[in-house]
Amino acid sequence: MDKLWKYVIVSSAFVLAAMVLAAAYTSGSRNVGTIAVTGLGETEFTSDMIVIKGVVTVKSSDAAEGYKSLDAHCKRVSEFMESKGVKRENISFAMPTTKENYEEYVDSNGHYATRFAGYIHRQGFTIESKDVDSTEIAARELPSLMAEGIMVSVSEPMYHYTQLESVKHDLIGAAAADARQRAEIIATNSGTSLGVLAKSRAGVFQITAATGDEEFSAGGSFNLSSREKKARVTVRAEYKIRNN
Repeated sequence: MDKLWKYVIVSSAFVLAAMVLAAAYTSGSRNVGTIAVTGLGETEFTSDMIVIKGVVTVKSSDAAEGYKSLDAHCKRVSEFMESKGVKRENISFAMPTTKENYEEYVDSNGHYATRFAGYIHRQGFTIESKDVDSTEIAARELPSLMAEGIMVSVSEPMYHYTQLESVKHDLIGAAAADARQRAEIIATNSGTSLGVLAKSRAGVFQITAATGDEEFSAGGSFNLSSREKKARVTVRAEYKIRNN
């Protein structure tokens, strides 16, 4: 019986020693902390689509005649754009609207009053085209139709990029790679080695004009007024570090 207890005690001692050694080994290779870094992805690109919005306006004393004039003026706008190289399928017209027009006047008693002054008819249109150069030039010349009695107003062009999602994906990858490279430099110069990624988060996209000092927005910015753009995004990453 005594021998049996001796074997139990000796065996337990071996097991305990193995556990202590294993714990010591694990402790020596255990992560000793983390490194938090921010990586940047940035690129410039040229917009490949232009969007221009405008409105044709007609004033009339007769609603039916005014609507006919509006229809004719919109057709003239379409013809003008086509003559400048813009395809008809790239021009879309919204539903026309008509409202009564009232004007103020001073009555015989010197009081301000309003009276019916006819109708105002409006019809908006949108031009979307990948032929940026031709469309830009044509839209700039559209107001020349006012010499023909056609009241047309055009907004500033908006420039889009149809491959933007691909650009965003590439930027996130570039920012993540930049973050890892920064973390490796810090770890190497700190006498440690870089471990696994603990957590990572991408920031908002900032799309600004390629030149200038346009400010960034906390919620992300999306420039539409510049044909040449710059996109950037940051990725904040946290890596575990280990003793060498």
